[in-house]
Amino acid sequence: MISALMPNFSRADVAFDHGQGPWLFDTNGRRYLDFGAGIATSSLGHGHPHLVKAIAEQAAKVIHVSNLYRVPQAETLAARFVAASFADSVFFCNSGAEANEGLIKAIRKTQADAGHPERTRIICFEGAFHGRTLATVSATGNPKYLAGFGKPVEGFDHVPFNNLNAVRAAITAETAGILIEPIQGEGGIRPADEQFLHDLRATCDEFGLILGFDEVQTGMGRTGKLLAHQWIDVEPDVASLAKGIGGGFPMAALLAKEHVAKSLVPGSHGTTFGGSPLACAAGNAVLDVILADGFLDQMNEVAAYLHTALDKLIARHPAVFTELRGKGLLLGLKCAMPNGNVQTEAMKQGLLTVAAGENVLRLIPPLIINRDDCNAAITLLDQTASALAKTTETAK
Repeated sequence: MISALMPNFSRADVAFDHGQGPWLFDTNGRRYLDFGAGIATSSLGHGHPHLVKAIAEQAAKVIHVSNLYRVPQAETLAARFVAASFADSVFFCNSGAEANEGLIKAIRKTQADAGHPERTRIICFEGAFHGRTLATVSATGNPKYLAGFGKPVEGFDHVPFNNLNAVRAAITAETAGILIEPIQGEGGIRPADEQFLHDLRATCDEFGLILGFDEVQTGMGRTGKLLAHQWIDVEPDVASLAKGIGGGFPMAALLAKEHVAKSLVPGSHGTTFGGSPLACAAGNAVLDVILADGFLDQMNEVAAYLHTALDKLIARHPAVFTELRGKGLLLGLKCAMPNGNVQTEAMKQGLLTVAAGENVLRLIPPLIINRDDCNAAITLLDQTASALAKTTETAK
């Protein structure tokens, strides 16, 4: 008999009662070090007092009014993103997939408004992940995610990651833009080459294309800057944000330069829940922390400490871990055995992680971790590797 919850998730048999900082406590009282952060979403960890206070105070006033009216909390949050990023204007929505849907529509609409309605195709990359709606799963292009849903949505051309020749060869008179993750998260913590991103910007300028960055997983300080592309001198025309933007409260955003943002006139795009007073109160609270003087500097110091410790871990356990990938606190350990086995054993030891493509184990903890938390994670990973080595030896 089917469960009341639809069976589209393969859930671990554990339920969490409460959390504190980077720790979660299950209903039996056991604690886990959360280096999955709700898939890079609980950016301030659990029970962060400033975030909790902001949500509680706003919930007691008004939760939702719709976008038929002004939302001062959204106006404030949008202005802060504009001040801190490449964007001239912001649209708030609810999830990464919804932000990427808006990005796709904005690229097409910008081209149509410029007199090129034939330009509807978007170049995407092998190994990408942009969401689970019909359009965003088509932009993702992974056959496993597309199976059973009929023909993919038209308009997406996929080329190898970090291959400029393939990009230029794919451009036609119908090409509207390019969509890329600065670091592919689901695809295995695969960074785009810095020169490749520069070349994409130049190519878009050359051909009149719109450059879109999917910063759903890389944004909100995850790599050590508010947006990952801020590490290099390349700006997109439009970018999507989600995951850590609300510290765990459902929220997302579409950031755009004026020539893209102005295409979304009244009636062209919308959302019922996006940009609500409650969501934006959460978003403002998260920005209060991330943009505070010294926060990202401190986070980068902790990340560097963790990187060094993970390199040493790999050297100690070459039969389990072979490579460290990523930037800031968006990290991946490439595994020498099935990453699902490593993820399961890590959970047994008390460490929560997330699997990714290319047999990678993602480590994406809250941004508020300290060196003691890093040391605890390394201890648990050591225990994980030792347990797996014993299991492997016994199997022989």
